[in-house]
Amino acid sequence: MISRRDFLQVSMAASALYGTSGFGNWARLAAQQALTQDDLLKFDTFGNVSLIHITDIHAQLKPIYFREPEINIGVGAAKGQMPHVTGAAFRRAYGIEDGSPSAYALTYNDFAALAQTYGRVGGMDRVATVVNAIRAERPDALLLDGGDTWHGSYTCYHTEGQDVVNVMNALKPDAMTFHWEFTLGSDRVNEIVDGLPFAALGQNIFDAEWDEPAELFKPYKFFERGGVKVAVIGQAFPYMPIANPGWMFPEYSFGIRDENMQAMVDEVRAAGAELVVVLSHNGFDVDKKMASKVKGIDVILSGHTHDALPEPVQVEQTFIIASGSNSKFVSRVDLDVRDGKMMGIRHKLIPIFADVITPDATITQLIDEQRAPFKTELEEVIGTTDTLLYRRGNFNGSWDDLICDALINEREADIAMSPGVRWGPSILPGQEITREDIWNVTSMTYGKAYRTEMTGEFIHTILEDVADNLFNPDPYYQQGGDMVRIGGMGYRIDITKPQGDRITEMTLLKTGETIDPAKTYVVAGWASVNEGTEGPQIWDVVESHIKKQGTIRLDPNNSVAVVGA
Repeated sequence: MISRRDFLQVSMAASALYGTSGFGNWARLAAQQALTQDDLLKFDTFGNVSLIHITDIHAQLKPIYFREPEINIGVGAAKGQMPHVTGAAFRRAYGIEDGSPSAYALTYNDFAALAQTYGRVGGMDRVATVVNAIRAERPDALLLDGGDTWHGSYTCYHTEGQDVVNVMNALKPDAMTFHWEFTLGSDRVNEIVDGLPFAALGQNIFDAEWDEPAELFKPYKFFERGGVKVAVIGQAFPYMPIANPGWMFPEYSFGIRDENMQAMVDEVRAAGAELVVVLSHNGFDVDKKMASKVKGIDVILSGHTHDALPEPVQVEQTFIIASGSNSKFVSRVDLDVRDGKMMGIRHKLIPIFADVITPDATITQLIDEQRAPFKTELEEVIGTTDTLLYRRGNFNGSWDDLICDALINEREADIAMSPGVRWGPSILPGQEITREDIWNVTSMTYGKAYRTEMTGEFIHTILEDVADNLFNPDPYYQQGGDMVRIGGMGYRIDITKPQGDRITEMTLLKTGETIDPAKTYVVAGWASVNEGTEGPQIWDVVESHIKKQGTIRLDPNNSVAVVGA
């Protein structure tokens, strides 16, 4: 008799061979430059349960440009494995033709030129069209939001997340989990969650004082779909108080909590769950390790690291789905569940080409209503750019180069630091830079731009600490972001070395001198997790700098030498 594992592997092999994942179909059509909405939505309905996954929207309600990373380094067992493959190698792996819309959606090469051809991506009114189309075929499909939703824009900041909450409520998700939402402060998060018309899940969200599951956030919820009892277990971002200011949500603790996850899986199975889905904000490599340790999970819907993969990744008997970020993609997952077991899977990563998908008029109106009070501020032109402005990449992005330049000039610093966050749309050469654009890459509730003195030794310690969060070979010691961006200084990093030995050859760029461990340097930065940080808001610093420059022109940043990638 064929085993469940063998059945699933055969099913996946057949999907890859015949294109039933859906990706192969739209990739070929995209290569012919004949893509239509019907092509994007076409799917051979399969099995008896459908999941719809969106994640890491970061409050981007309108269509945007978003460049995928040029560098996404994997370490340890993840080296060279998806999602740590980019550019041409990624296209070869999935049979994507150069210059096609699929190449534009999923890789970085020739991004500015392809963007002129294929236009913006995302927009929650377009996402609504896709969701509604899937529900038309499978009315009881589960819509699941992976978090990082109520954060990342001018309007989200000024409404304390309410603009995005209103739009998401209109889409009628069935459940969500969390990360950046908590930086609204626990009082505000509690207020919103208490009124949500859907499940707020996090098996790893605990009461910090009593080390017990937090009452407001349930570990899981059962759904009856297609005659199947489905359990959705939430997994919030585990490193919240480390990566973000713990003083904003002191009553909560997080962590990966594998043992509790296993207990939850066992509990829902004992209660009759025939399909177990984990709605996760761990990050992809952490999800892979969790899948190898926790038994009984059928599907992990992965978030946090913003990866977009056209096919699921299988770890033992668990399938991991990665659905990108910034409303750029929607994943549809159809499952065949029989006799209490998942017996087959089909998946389609649907790119939200804004010029191809007709917006849902009701959601468009709702989005415009949220933005209307801020229209003048959002649309004010601050400057223009001759340089492609993007954020993604393990070591630098031009948006953060610009932010670092602003910090050095406006705060009169020797060295600048910008956090290695992965959110934020791209701006094409020749585009105007509006106030909204600046906020899309700086908006947060702890955005004060500090100015302080640091010794060379302390700067080295910071870089080593952040590098270990990114390049520790154990995924459970990674936090899923990118390297802190540095302005005014260069260095060499050997990612194969242990912590403390990775960073060498630190150089002050304006003089060419080696950074002296004992010497003090003026450092400006932002997004400090320390309570009581003083300074102007980072968006004001960047706006002032751009106004003075008029047109932004950035030279390529070659200040970081990477060894061992």
